[in-house]
Amino acid sequence: MARTRAKGAATAASKDDKKSATAVTKTSSSVYTLSTASNNPPKLFILPKSASAAARVVVIQHPRYNKPTRFLVCPEAGFFEFTTVSPPKSTPRSWLIQSTTPNQDDATNQSTQITQSPALHLATPYDPLFLLLPALYNTTITDAASQEEEEATKPPPTQKRMFLSLEDHLENTPDPSRHLTQLLATCATTRQLVEARLAAVCDTVQAGDERMFRVSEAKLLRALLAKARAVVQGGGRLPESMEERFVRKELEAPVLGVRVARGSAAVQQQQKGEEVVDGEGEDSVESQASVETVVSEVSEVSAASTAATSVGGEGDGAVSAMVASEEVVKLQRLRVAFNFICSSYVAPAIAVLLKRNLAQAAELVDFKPLDEYLERLAELRQEAAAVRSSDFSRKRAGDEEQDERAEKRRRQEAEEKAKKANMSRGVKNLMKVNTSGMKKMSDFFKKKA
Repeated sequence: MARTRAKGAATAASKDDKKSATAVTKTSSSVYTLSTASNNPPKLFILPKSASAAARVVVIQHPRYNKPTRFLVCPEAGFFEFTTVSPPKSTPRSWLIQSTTPNQDDATNQSTQITQSPALHLATPYDPLFLLLPALYNTTITDAASQEEEEATKPPPTQKRMFLSLEDHLENTPDPSRHLTQLLATCATTRQLVEARLAAVCDTVQAGDERMFRVSEAKLLRALLAKARAVVQGGGRLPESMEERFVRKELEAPVLGVRVARGSAAVQQQQKGEEVVDGEGEDSVESQASVETVVSEVSEVSAASTAATSVGGEGDGAVSAMVASEEVVKLQRLRVAFNFICSSYVAPAIAVLLKRNLAQAAELVDFKPLDEYLERLAELRQEAAAVRSSDFSRKRAGDEEQDERAEKRRRQEAEEKAKKANMSRGVKNLMKVNTSGMKKMSDFFKKKA
């Protein structure tokens, strides 16, 4: 009877569980049905407010990387380059997008979708001058990007350049899709914008109804230098990552020693190994207690680091071998900004030519203070490296002596341990006996007086 009741109870319990599971399944069913994943998911773009309805996305060969790249071209707002911003792969992200569209009943329809890609494509302003820059120098520079790095970084050969029309320059521009040519042919506003940018860096002549252009290296250098100055104008700083890597670290000087502030003459005498005499020491302490004495403990150049170091909470910071002036820092920022523009928008061969012309154009900007500082800094770093290597050799010799002493001590301990292991139990017990107050065995064999 007991077994029958247990079996019946288990059956009833199983039926109740099935009913509850069915109820949970019915109540937990989703109201919304997710659509299947798309093979071509939408992308999120942020466009400028000034872009009109006539703006178009075109594919143009990038002048720096020699690859087809999408640009946004608007007759009113100008050219824009798409910059992709995405978080690291270690932190997955996604976008929940809700769009609202009007319908025929003067109402709105809302649709929601999720994109797995967290990339955000920003339309940033772009100077169309860079698109035609390779053609202004000739087609040999355009092919340099597809060659080896050594060939690409060689400056272009100096050739006599001819005045050419905009159409002739477009023929020399790598444009596989011909989007740029068609755009300039159909949109007069965009064509005027491109011609105005060409006129800013070219010598121009009028041939009938047509305008001819020839690149001027001096005008081009001034135009790019003006862009670099706009980045750092008014004592402005570069982005923090660039400021830390290309300005602070590049201008850091080796440390000479630690600058310590002491307020007690007795402490100074103790550091020098002098004893404090009663009366005199107290008077000197009282007389100099209110005066802050700065002791500069300058040692040999030990390391190429400028991190501030304090000693016992009284340190006043690390003493650098040399400190860059504000003029040197500004020149370094200007050079970094100019090099960044060249490395991002200009072909490698043209960038080499522009950097060489900038170094020789003292009338535009004089980098002599910066170059002199960098030369002295290189010498100090070489000295620091030499001293550091000698310090390492001395430290290594001291470590070897310590290792020898430790090895000798270890051998002695091992020998004592071996002797104790060979002793009998009786000898060990005798060694434990307290012999204080007892005569030695030799006292019994002394001659009697």
